[in-house]
Amino acid sequence: MAIDFSTTCILVSSFSFFGYVLSYFISTHMKSEFKRFNLEKFGLIIILFQFLGATGLLVGLVYHPILIISSLGLFLQMLLGLIVRIKLKDDLWISLPAFFFMILNGYIFLNTINY
Repeated sequence: MAIDFSTTCILVSSFSFFGYVLSYFISTHMKSEFKRFNLEKFGLIIILFQFLGATGLLVGLVYHPILIISSLGLFLQMLLGLIVRIKLKDDLWISLPAFFFMILNGYIFLNTINY
């Protein structure tokens, strides 16, 4: 069975966010980043939303309304993450993952609503 480009994007995004969620619990670096962003109080809830978004992307492969909601939610999270990084004057290289996942989930969202 061949996997099309859109499905590949969904899988890449979903598994990347699952990896990010996992790293929050096993890496001290992730928690220190939330401190640096001045968002440590919200770290767990942000991670929960990322877990729900990643799960929703996979469920959305079967039930498209969930894919629309999940991809939009992850797009907005990454947009806000990019804004935080710009405010902190992070360089382009450090901000690139947030930008990439914002664009990727924006593509998934637009592709899904046009489906």
